[in-house]
Amino acid sequence: MKFLTRRTVLACGASLALSPLAFAQGEYPNKPITFVVPFAAGSATDQLARAIGQAVSEQTKQPVVVENKGGASGMIAAQAVAKAVPDGYTVLITTNTTHAANEHLYKKLSYDPVKDFTPITGLGKGGQVLVVPATSPYQSVGELLSYAKANPGKLSFGSGSSSSRVAGEMLKQLAGVDILHVPYKSNPLALTDLLGGQINLMITDVSTGVPQIKAGKLRPLGYSTQKRSAQLPEVPTISEAGVKGYDMGYWFAAYTPANIPAPVAGRLNQLLAKAVNSAAAKSFFNMSGSEAWTTSASELAKFQAAETTKWGQVIKAAGITPE
Repeated sequence: MKFLTRRTVLACGASLALSPLAFAQGEYPNKPITFVVPFAAGSATDQLARAIGQAVSEQTKQPVVVENKGGASGMIAAQAVAKAVPDGYTVLITTNTTHAANEHLYKKLSYDPVKDFTPITGLGKGGQVLVVPATSPYQSVGELLSYAKANPGKLSFGSGSSSSRVAGEMLKQLAGVDILHVPYKSNPLALTDLLGGQINLMITDVSTGVPQIKAGKLRPLGYSTQKRSAQLPEVPTISEAGVKGYDMGYWFAAYTPANIPAPVAGRLNQLLAKAVNSAAAKSFFNMSGSEAWTTSASELAKFQAAETTKWGQVIKAAGITPE
């Protein structure tokens, strides 16, 4: 198998001007492709990148290198890809963090999430689950919110990611309740305090929450998207549970530097769309509680714009000051 994980591949002659013919679909790819991931090895984004990288390698008979550039909420990786040669051999496998949330969370970005990139395709979508300790008195979203309304500021929620934080803030806003936010460096750390009784609830990713739910240590009250989770089919969506219109998930997508040749973008879209349906990718989606999601370039651009607006509205209403 030609899928590489720890190796630097040098592309000779990358700065040479190439004729349109060289970019014909039949000619791409003719050398290794690098998938740049904005988060550490082992993260959900990294796992997905490796799964689809393996499938792309099998399709093209070319190596796919996964390069982790974690740090600064994904900005290091995004900036690196934005400045890369626009030839289709450097691909950013990223999430809503770099392409919807960051511009509202930071005063200055080192990249432009729209102008610096060519959208290729969506890759996957997932939701989060609202959980409380199994010993909690709250049996439903309704009971939890009734207490929160009657006791402003008495409940607290933890979060260790932008998705988890914004999901909690949206719940507060749509339900009209005052719940104290407690920040953590990661969702697993917040979960530890939730199990220990230091906080009352959190909205966490399925891969973090489900093991504790199955172990009987957490009680799931609601799912964060408009569609129920396949892993937790008995759990109503938060919208179904009474917070009408609640919908806050996360997503993965692929981007390249701006202005890559259209034939290359089209071919890359085809390769990734097929890879997302590979056995390795399906295994990842089943494990993480997410699902495959592919788009055209224009569909991804429109979706990103809508998501950026939604995240911005929630962040602003929550009074979160950009860093």
